[in-house]
Amino acid sequence: MTKSLVAIVGRPNVGKSTLFNRIAGSRIAIVEDTPGVTRDRLYFDVEWGRKRFTLIDTGGIGFKDQAAPLSQLMRQQVDVAIEEADVVIFVVDGRTGPTAEDELIAKSLRQAPKTVILAVNKVENFPGFTAQSYEYYSLGLGDPIGVSAAHGLNTGDLLDVVAASLPAQSEEEYDPETVKIAVIGRPNVGKSSLVNKLLGEKRVLVSDIPGTTRDAIDTPFVYDNKNYVLIDTAGIRRKKKIVELTENYSVIRSFRAIDRSDVVLMLLDAVEGVTDQDKRIAGYAHEEGKGIILVVNKWDLVPKDHKTLDAFEKTIRDEIGFLAYAPTQFISAETGQRVNKIMDLVDFVAEQNCRRVTTALLNDQLREWLHLNPPPGDKGKSLHVLYATQQGVKPPTFIFFVNEPEMLHFSYKRYLINQLRQTFGFEGSPIRLIIRKR
Repeated sequence: MTKSLVAIVGRPNVGKSTLFNRIAGSRIAIVEDTPGVTRDRLYFDVEWGRKRFTLIDTGGIGFKDQAAPLSQLMRQQVDVAIEEADVVIFVVDGRTGPTAEDELIAKSLRQAPKTVILAVNKVENFPGFTAQSYEYYSLGLGDPIGVSAAHGLNTGDLLDVVAASLPAQSEEEYDPETVKIAVIGRPNVGKSSLVNKLLGEKRVLVSDIPGTTRDAIDTPFVYDNKNYVLIDTAGIRRKKKIVELTENYSVIRSFRAIDRSDVVLMLLDAVEGVTDQDKRIAGYAHEEGKGIILVVNKWDLVPKDHKTLDAFEKTIRDEIGFLAYAPTQFISAETGQRVNKIMDLVDFVAEQNCRRVTTALLNDQLREWLHLNPPPGDKGKSLHVLYATQQGVKPPTFIFFVNEPEMLHFSYKRYLINQLRQTFGFEGSPIRLIIRKR
């Protein structure tokens, strides 16, 4: 299922990032706080009113040309939101009233076929806001909603309107056995070349089944008598009119593709190495629990000796250590070098992401792990891990029942995850642990 995207836009210093952090910090559906996942977030998954959506802070997107006029940067920010978001939150300053810059942004938003919610931030006198709000109707965006992001006031009402405005979420129409593959990464890393090479393999049959989502063109194909779908190849191949925005569109489109995928091919550029943008995209795939393969492209352009591959592998692990479980494949999409190995890896990682362990076998192994490394105590108290069971797959998720959950340190969680991997595999797949008091 594809989650909706909600983008926050507005001129500088109106409190966009404050509102983003307020919503993310108070109502965020955090899966885990993973060391190594980039902290300069521009996205968070939010759940409100039984609706799930990805909140995007467009002010956090790194526009390349920071020397451009302010109006141009604002226009780029708005264009990103209009192009990709389902709902736009337009933030203005309640202390200054509407400005000429606000009028320019509002004009662009009024022309877009999007739901726009006008949030007036920095409101200090909520009883008197009704009288003050009339000046904001001049922006032509409907009823303004007064909030104080700094103090968290009225953000719940804002989220109620956001949730009510989200489009209905439809289930995928593909057969459950079909493996959905997302090819993601920064611009010019070779996504189109890899897609074309994968579809051009001799054993691949491309079908003409239309895509199932409103603006994506998926490419179903058969490889070795098994069904696959390359997710949203339109997003990979589409040419944008505004060159400066290519990287920003790429990040947000990647989120959509990741949401709908089973296995992610995370492309890295062997010449440029790992960038912050790579970490953002890979971090989202990790937190969404997808099977992940790190594909290092343009390997043919790298001068090599007998140490080059090992050195690059170490660099990857140092830069994106949270993906230590993900297998790597060094390829050249241009020449086709080792591209034929990717589909076998896709099958393997998809199977690992769906692997189940029986409760009896899991607890037999758990007793051995506890014997080898007993849980640490604290202030005379002993931590007892009583038993465990697997709750689900995609990603593999395990519930561990203990006597005192607060005593289970993250380092011991890491030990349990490492033991799960060593014993049962789960290569290429994140593992989730849920700790419960018995």
